[in-house]
Amino acid sequence: MSTTTLEEPETATLQAIQAAQRLRTTMAATRVSFTWLGVHKTLSPEQKAQAADRFDAEAKFISASKKLLDTQHPRFRAVTAVRGKILQHWKDQTLPYPEPGVRLIQQKEIDRFDRTLQAYQRELARAVSDLDSTYAELRDVARERLGRLFNPSDYPISLRDEFAVTWDFPGVEPPNYLQQLNPALYEQQCQRVQARFDEAVQLAEQAFLEELSKLVEHLAERLSGADDGKPKVFRDSAVDNLGEFFDRFRRLNVRSNEQLDGVVERARNLVQGVQPQELRDNAQLRGRMATQLSNVQASLDGLMVDRPRRSILRSPRSETP
Repeated sequence: MSTTTLEEPETATLQAIQAAQRLRTTMAATRVSFTWLGVHKTLSPEQKAQAADRFDAEAKFISASKKLLDTQHPRFRAVTAVRGKILQHWKDQTLPYPEPGVRLIQQKEIDRFDRTLQAYQRELARAVSDLDSTYAELRDVARERLGRLFNPSDYPISLRDEFAVTWDFPGVEPPNYLQQLNPALYEQQCQRVQARFDEAVQLAEQAFLEELSKLVEHLAERLSGADDGKPKVFRDSAVDNLGEFFDRFRRLNVRSNEQLDGVVERARNLVQGVQPQELRDNAQLRGRMATQLSNVQASLDGLMVDRPRRSILRSPRSETP
């Protein structure tokens, strides 16, 4: 069982400050937004009253809605799948930021990110066009299933403008003109932005810790023990997902925590070059891997539980690098 020793407070604070400065100078804020058709609608007061009568209930104590379209239809699911891919790509290429709907992307990756989302935007448009071609059929099915709850006014004429994705890169730094207009307010805003990047460092650490912990715990659990006397079954993705994590960590690591870096490197060395089928065929390798991953998990648990949340103290003036 490995042990985890916390960094000296001064060292940890210095690393965090340097990491926040790196984030602030090398990354940009990015935001992804969707226009998306709502497929549920609250029942009218009259309809809700009718529903309440069936259960001898008072209408004001129940809530009820109707589903306008079959979201399990293959073409509707295809549209939803594109949205899922866009969100996953956005999260894979970015780090969290303490502002709702905003994440941080490396400035050097903005052009590639923009091209990728343009491609997804075209894919979404094609999927929506396919869905729209079956829209009349979907409404007919809804009319049959909803009965008296069906209302034609709930449905747009076409679906082509009901689904869209946009993205932008909002500014998070205080505007330069504010420095001339109100130096004190400008300084206050600089301090606020720096505090957000300080928090972004901690959010990044926490996100990496939690993701790696889940991946390691899952694989270790599947490699250890047995079901009905036989080794537990696991998918290739249990190993492949770790490889993807290590690639993302290498690209986005803010280098704020030497202990986290060390644990990630230990985990990477354990699974590097190991193929899923090897673990299925080699009982000795499987057992050894399970034990070593459990040790890594113990170190991760120590980092998550024992490491205090940092409070970074700064001088009254915080210089933007």
